Amino acid sequence: MNANKLLTDPELLKALKILIIEAGDAILDIYHSNDFQTRLKNNDSPVTKADLAAHHILADGLTRLTPNIPIVSEEDDTSLAIPKVHNLYWLIDPLDGTKEFIQKSNEFTVNVALIENNKTVFGFVGIPALAALYWGGSNFGAYKTQYTAINELPEKIQVMQIKGLTRVFTSKSHLNSETKSFIENLSGNVELIKAGSSLKFLRIAEGLADLYPRLAPTCEWDTAAAHAVLEGAGGSVKQTDGTDVTYGKVDILNPHFVAKGLF
Repeated sequence: MNANKLLTDPELLKALKILIIEAGDAILDIYHSNDFQTRLKNNDSPVTKADLAAHHILADGLTRLTPNIPIVSEEDDTSLAIPKVHNLYWLIDPLDGTKEFIQKSNEFTVNVALIENNKTVFGFVGIPALAALYWGGSNFGAYKTQYTAINELPEKIQVMQIKGLTRVFTSKSHLNSETKSFIENLSGNVELIKAGSSLKFLRIAEGLADLYPRLAPTCEWDTAAAHAVLEGAGGSVKQTDGTDVTYGKVDILNPHFVAKGLF
């Protein structure tokens, strides 16, 4: 099965959306319990009980819905070998923005991307605290809806620019000297906006910002789902030299990149 055949099945698409919502609900249950059971992974990034709960829901659900498509997850180190032998696979970040989650910010997301031939072709991003769901891909458009309206017609989203203004996203957790220099070299009127997790891509996709320079490390699962949604909305994610950001590399780290709308 290729991506196009998979993503034109309306019943499967609905089931995938419901799965994202279920993972988000599990995260919220733990978020409101204050029992996070936080620990540090080998790379010193935090992981909580919510990360693992969402991982298991997504992994079990995707295996049930698409048994022939393997899954690469941030929370499963053994899965990192999958892109070496499969050109079609799911890439998931069960809880992006763990730091925001721990700090009791609403800016954390559930991310599921479909990767085919080293490209992110479709993505789902849930925002549990806002009960919002986004999905899309470069050949499919981009959409959003509220969890409670999952059976209704979604809202189509697209990038949009305000004349004379460049709205630039910066990370709440990562603002280094290279990023500051990039922003300082932009011409015209520049407005800085801060946000966490993959929300930055989504806000550009719905026309609420223009640029997100990321000149610091990220992993492929951090970006793949929202990258697809942004492309579906008419935006792009490119390396700083203008070439494509690809997936399934030997090194799971992304290169520096700039996500943008119509800028």
